[in-house]
Amino acid sequence: MTPRPLHTDLGAAIEQIPFTASDGTELGLCRVAAEGDDSERPAVLVLHGLTASADMFLLPETRNLVDVLLDAGYEPWLLDWRGSCRLPYNEGRVRYTFDDVALYDIPEAVSLIRERIDGRPLLVVAHCIGAMCLSLSMAAGLVPGLAGVVAQGVFLTPKMSWKTRVRLHFGGELLRSRLVNIPTDFKKVGLWSKYSLLYAEVSLGAECKDPTCQILHNDSWGVGGSLFEHDNLDVRTHDRLAELYGTVPMWILPHLRSIELAHTMMRFNDGDGRYDALPKNALDNAGKIEAPLLLLSGSDNRFWYDSNKLCHEVLSSRYPDMDVRYVEVPGYGHLDTFIGRNAALDVFGHIVDFLDECRAVHTGV
Repeated sequence: MTPRPLHTDLGAAIEQIPFTASDGTELGLCRVAAEGDDSERPAVLVLHGLTASADMFLLPETRNLVDVLLDAGYEPWLLDWRGSCRLPYNEGRVRYTFDDVALYDIPEAVSLIRERIDGRPLLVVAHCIGAMCLSLSMAAGLVPGLAGVVAQGVFLTPKMSWKTRVRLHFGGELLRSRLVNIPTDFKKVGLWSKYSLLYAEVSLGAECKDPTCQILHNDSWGVGGSLFEHDNLDVRTHDRLAELYGTVPMWILPHLRSIELAHTMMRFNDGDGRYDALPKNALDNAGKIEAPLLLLSGSDNRFWYDSNKLCHEVLSSRYPDMDVRYVEVPGYGHLDTFIGRNAALDVFGHIVDFLDECRAVHTGV
């Protein structure tokens, strides 16, 4: 399997690393090499959200997260876990739950990276569902020794508005009974298709005429949320949203609903012994999390709302000795914290400052 090529101008600096999880699922992993000697650079594993890919951290039209990490003295490692739109099988019917990501993809990527970095510190920057899956891995004790973790948007305590909750639980079940997935790219489905009514619904009241923007920004896949602040995007990023975000699998909804109902990251597979290593409730097992945490969120996140603020309050109360901080970025939503045209100025500084602090603890520098 060959992942779709990354859209970047870094060229030969990107090393593609063949990576197959132990359950046989082919994934994508790449290392971004810095110019000169990188033997002392801490490694940073970067995790995308559901339907996205490593591309969201490499936007050539803006100063992106990878640019900033390289300039700050880090070695970025980008994982395309099994929910990535760069992986060809995500256009088909290869099924999984978030348990698979937490049990296989993330821990095995961490192990592979550690084999290559020769004892250097390893940190993680994780977004959305990637961050929630990481929280389950960490609560299970499957990724010990991380030097620090940044979780953007949501981590252990997902929280949606009542409108989004109702539409996710009831409307989502109706859609799941009729659709295998929901494409983000309207050009792939056309006007007269089984998706037409959904696209018509998400267009209601939309200020932008782009159907892909409508399904992401105006009414996220019909569940009533919004994934970014429209004015924060560069026009070039806006015009290729369909490339950055792929189809949403409907068969993942039962796991997502169980997580949302519990307001915590939950194991879904109770009848399969392969998943016994994962705790049923990650929040109840959060005492195993040893790494310092930075919980990051845009002030106008209209999908996960103040999930990370809640997480900070809960973890600080339950585990007073845990090193956990919360930073809220004014004027930002969810995706635009990474793909916004000014994210390097407004957001990435918080990430690098935290990583630098964690790095100093481990290296004494």
